[in-house]
Amino acid sequence: MDARVQELIDFIRTKFGLHHYDLKRHRFARHVNLFNQTVYTLSMEWFPDPIIAQEDEDLNPDGTAVIDIDVKSRRVQNVIFVGGKTYARGGIAFAGLDKNGMIQWIEQETGLTYGLHFQLEREEPGAFNFQACFDGIPVSPPGFIELRWDPNRNLTLFSVSGPFPSEEMVREESYALSLEKVEHLTKDQFRLIELPSYEEKRLVPVYALEELFVTNDGSSTLPFGLIENAGSFLEIDNILSWNKPLALPFESQALSFTENITAEQAFTGEPHPDSLPITKPEQEQCVEAVRDFLRRVYPNDSGKWRLHTLHRENGYIHATLRESRPEARALPRKLIVMIDAEHFQAVNYMDNQALLEIFGPLQAPEKVKIKKEEAYEKIKDRIELKPVYVYDFKQKLYVLCGKLDCGDVVDAVSGEVLALDG
Repeated sequence: MDARVQELIDFIRTKFGLHHYDLKRHRFARHVNLFNQTVYTLSMEWFPDPIIAQEDEDLNPDGTAVIDIDVKSRRVQNVIFVGGKTYARGGIAFAGLDKNGMIQWIEQETGLTYGLHFQLEREEPGAFNFQACFDGIPVSPPGFIELRWDPNRNLTLFSVSGPFPSEEMVREESYALSLEKVEHLTKDQFRLIELPSYEEKRLVPVYALEELFVTNDGSSTLPFGLIENAGSFLEIDNILSWNKPLALPFESQALSFTENITAEQAFTGEPHPDSLPITKPEQEQCVEAVRDFLRRVYPNDSGKWRLHTLHRENGYIHATLRESRPEARALPRKLIVMIDAEHFQAVNYMDNQALLEIFGPLQAPEKVKIKKEEAYEKIKDRIELKPVYVYDFKQKLYVLCGKLDCGDVVDAVSGEVLALDG
């Protein structure tokens, strides 16, 4: 075994008190984070000795320790003792520690500071859940920390996921937005859509506020719901048209997401292929690959699809398409076409039409009786604008924004205000 790998294994064995455990499996994995950096982890599965009898050999027995460690930083990313049961001796325990003491332990493990980088979201017996923040203000995309322990206060779960911005990555500002300042944007985001009511087997027209991030000066907006692998993210925004269908059958190929990562790749930090930009020639080949795919699978849809974005994911190039003239639905129609990044041919795809039709046909909505202005007056006092630091891919910085949101909608027929989560 590579000496560097053995050193990490010995470090984990000692740190978590796994001297009575056997290392059953270990492997390297890698991913591209929000900042387009390749992160390598060593994943380990430690079985308690002797292994507890189990019915399903494919499942890890209770007490198994599954641990992931960042190869470069040597910080533990995930620890879970299966079934919430641990046989570790001399490992991590919180006996005698109060909440503040346990938070200090998290600070030591992560290098993050409570109140500056993370804050408590939820507390329950035997568990803490934290969210990423910057100086007490939430961030987007969000980061999470979870900590759990058993009745004897032994660690049973510790997980760190998502980004936690450092001070250098944040453009600090004093929050200056108000609902009055952004009311013109709020009204633009307040739109008529159709929500499915599966109990009544029909579509219900409602006025709803589409979530949006507004920059602190009120001059621009950032989209809500960002993808993670931003390094290769490309906006295309082309409507795809053709004169003739392509009379060739399309057979989806099985996608392979498994990588055999070597220790040398992990310890030298070889860049993940997903971190590479999509060049102009590659972009052009992807557009043609998607067009040919549509000509084969959706031959009568010329001009009906807009190629929205391209990005790399799991070794493939993903093309996201939306309807060029979308209907006012809560869940719009979308296609994702997976393209072989070497030969630039479509190999698989996902169409959410099946999801839209899963509950069968729905009756058409009733005729709208309430005007938008009237609906807005009913709901404007329920609209929220809260400060959030949002990662701007173009500036490569977190910028202060206001998150426009509302958990209620207005029935466009009756005028009744309805809770979305109701």
